[in-house]
Amino acid sequence: MTPEDLPLHGLTVLDLSQGIAGPHCGLLLRQQGARVIKVEPPHGDWSRQMGRARAGHTAISIAYNLGKESVVLDTRTEAGRAALRQLAAQADVVVQNYRPGVVERMGVGYAELAAQRPDLVYVSISGHGATGPDAQLPALDTTMQAATGLMHLNRDATGAPRRIGLFLVDIATGLQAAQNAMAALVRAARTGQGRHVQVSMLETAAALQSYLVLDAAMFPEAEAVAFNVPTGLFRASDGHLYVSMLDDAMFRRLAEALDRADWLADPDLATSAGRIPRALELNGALATQLATQTVADWEALLRRHDVLHARAARPQDLPQSAQARHAGVFAALEVPGLGTLDWPNMPGQAGRAAPGEAPLLGQHTQAVLAEFGAA
Repeated sequence: MTPEDLPLHGLTVLDLSQGIAGPHCGLLLRQQGARVIKVEPPHGDWSRQMGRARAGHTAISIAYNLGKESVVLDTRTEAGRAALRQLAAQADVVVQNYRPGVVERMGVGYAELAAQRPDLVYVSISGHGATGPDAQLPALDTTMQAATGLMHLNRDATGAPRRIGLFLVDIATGLQAAQNAMAALVRAARTGQGRHVQVSMLETAAALQSYLVLDAAMFPEAEAVAFNVPTGLFRASDGHLYVSMLDDAMFRRLAEALDRADWLADPDLATSAGRIPRALELNGALATQLATQTVADWEALLRRHDVLHARAARPQDLPQSAQARHAGVFAALEVPGLGTLDWPNMPGQAGRAAPGEAPLLGQHTQAVLAEFGAA
């Protein structure tokens, strides 16, 4: 597939966002063929300072900005704001994640731009929403995990809330924003009318937990329970294995694999409703048995009996997975000063869109400003 074959080829996205959620939205639009111009302040998107840095990059600044063009503008000056307005006036999509009111003061708010471009798709990403008592509060993935209950879901063995070990709310918010932007672009193509897309991290964190919120409302007096058992992360003799139950038929297959005739003969264990009250007993029995052999032994047995399971691997092991290699999940990414890195293709796009280069801060400033008449 050539770049011209990608669905957003020919569209220009102005990405004013920093961090992860907004840049991830811009990245997804870029991987669908759009040209993405990323405007950064003189000190750079703060993702360039998130974590360890080498050759002018952090892992986060690479992961969420591949293929973009970096333009540095000092919007504290009138010249910087004028250049920004010139770029925004020629964009098909604008993505921003400033606190409410900031872009209006910069002269690139939705109302001002849409008055000149009624087909504009404008994406605003916020922590808590555009209005309300918390609208002006700063928000990060970690604080939103705490505020929305996600840390509670990830409690440790003592019951203490614990952060989920990746920026889940940020990443999911970027995905939601990109999906809404794509829908708005379809509408603009059909009707000539753009849209102001507004997505908050608060909404996204709530949506991630939809079935849990519903379950709590349906059974308000009950403690949270597993949806099927036995299930969980278990220690084998040389590592960890996750075993999960899908339905009653799978439980029977697990019992057969483990030679647990007592489980098969017990009428209370024939249904999920009967097993859930005995979760501690069943999980304990499974833990005892799995500890006797290696992960590879159990993988072979459970695969033969079609029981859901997975070896607990590390993220850095994934590029070496036989299935990931077969499916083309990763592409080779050349980064000057860093060599060849494994880059996960956008789902559904393996082999279709080249990942592009990770821009250095301000790498494209002069060329882009000259092209757009903003120099």
